[in-house]
Amino acid sequence: MFTGIVEEVGTVVAVERTGEDARLRVRGPRVTEGTEIGHSIAVDGVCLTVTEVADGEFAVDVMPESLRRSTLGDLVVGSPVNLERAVPAHGRLDGHIVQGHVDGVGRIVAREPGPRWDEVEIELPAALARYVAEKGSIAVAGVSLTVTHVTDTTFGVALIPTTLEVTTLGRLGVGDRVNLEVDVIAKYVERLVTAGAAGERTA
Repeated sequence: MFTGIVEEVGTVVAVERTGEDARLRVRGPRVTEGTEIGHSIAVDGVCLTVTEVADGEFAVDVMPESLRRSTLGDLVVGSPVNLERAVPAHGRLDGHIVQGHVDGVGRIVAREPGPRWDEVEIELPAALARYVAEKGSIAVAGVSLTVTHVTDTTFGVALIPTTLEVTTLGRLGVGDRVNLEVDVIAKYVERLVTAGAAGERTA
């Protein structure tokens, strides 16, 4: 599990395509501290298993499903990526519950700089809109954010100075694609309600 609190912005140092999957090597001196093979690191919000780690760099294998559902397939050598190690069971939950299981890819459609913050509008897949609520939580490129408003096709977030400084969101512009993970609690509630209604119809 993750919290959506990015620990550092890493840099992709190698991309190896092996058919439908890929292997990435990422430089992240902070997240590799104490990290061992088999540990999990979220890369732009995608939970990946560390297969190698040495000298401030780590390698991960990216399966076809992850490439299809996320922006990881867009990465090239030199790409900056948000990094977060999995939170231990006794750790602080400073953001919200993030699984690292990306639900879809959004696109930045507007960006308005403020005095000390940026307001950003993001287009999201229609199938995800029902899980997004005003003042609710959403992970954007692995960053835990609060939704400021929502429509049938977009939602808004406000990026505070720290977010602009320590994540890749400060560098993205209109047209850029971002990984989205909606609140898992909303998905479980929908599943329970749907299953309950189905059970009542067959009883």
